[in-house]
Amino acid sequence: MPERRRGLIYGMCAYLLWGGFPLYFPLLLPTTPPEILAHRIVWSLVVLLIFLVISGRWSWIRPLMRDRRQVLLLTAAAVTIAMNWGVYIYGVNSDQVVQTSLGYFITPLVSVLFGVVLFKERLRAIQWVAVALGFLAVVVLTIDYSGLPWIALTLAVSFGTYGLLKKTLDMGAVESLSAETAILTPVAAAYLGFLLVTGSSVMATEGLQMGVLLSSLGVITVIPLLFFGAAATRLPLTWIGLLQYSAPILQFLIGVFIYDEPMPASRWVGFALVWCALVILAIGSMAAVQRGGTRVDLEIDERAQEAH
Repeated sequence: MPERRRGLIYGMCAYLLWGGFPLYFPLLLPTTPPEILAHRIVWSLVVLLIFLVISGRWSWIRPLMRDRRQVLLLTAAAVTIAMNWGVYIYGVNSDQVVQTSLGYFITPLVSVLFGVVLFKERLRAIQWVAVALGFLAVVVLTIDYSGLPWIALTLAVSFGTYGLLKKTLDMGAVESLSAETAILTPVAAAYLGFLLVTGSSVMATEGLQMGVLLSSLGVITVIPLLFFGAAATRLPLTWIGLLQYSAPILQFLIGVFIYDEPMPASRWVGFALVWCALVILAIGSMAAVQRGGTRVDLEIDERAQEAH
């Protein structure tokens, strides 16, 4: 099988798994979002450590421990990814899957704004049109939701921030996520211990099936990340940039057609504006590639993908 076709299969597997998360998290009810988050952190570290042992990828740890700047950046990234995961879990298990998908749809627009505000980048006219449409969409959806769509905005800003931090770190996805979960695990394990001592642990009270589901959070976090890593080495970055939209599209479809979330006309208008903005960004990015650009604007850095 040609390497590009193999990479496409790996990429589709990664994004289909990420897009299917809204089907998994409701199975964990009545577990609360904080407990689910804590289990996801702890079990992800367990799976990552097993992978590192099997692959023998340990050489990065000692230099990292001597680099205070890297440790501080990893700590900031760890806090950001915990926020992203926690809000996403809350959104899915509070029947707001459509709004969580919105967060990942508008992330590229947030990344463009970060470029302007933080790095003083100059946007082309077509990018300003996309940003303006995105802003208008937020206004429309704020009116529709009778308040800011805070779940979507928090996911977009935390995902964008996480991507910036990871780009600064310049570490592999597996290595950086291993370090981040290691930083978070003491707090997560302490919280799980508190729940156990106080008799509030769902894992301890709901039986074997719930225990298996919660401990499987590590596998469902790491497996798509490994698929993505295999895809990223075989596919052009433009393909990766376009594939990323399959996850929020699938989440949106799950919210509308499986969980039957309401979609009044005003909400359709807001989403349509977002989709138009993304199409405009995609067109501008393709044009940039044809002119010899080195990277398309719609892409999310591959080192940020474990934010799903």
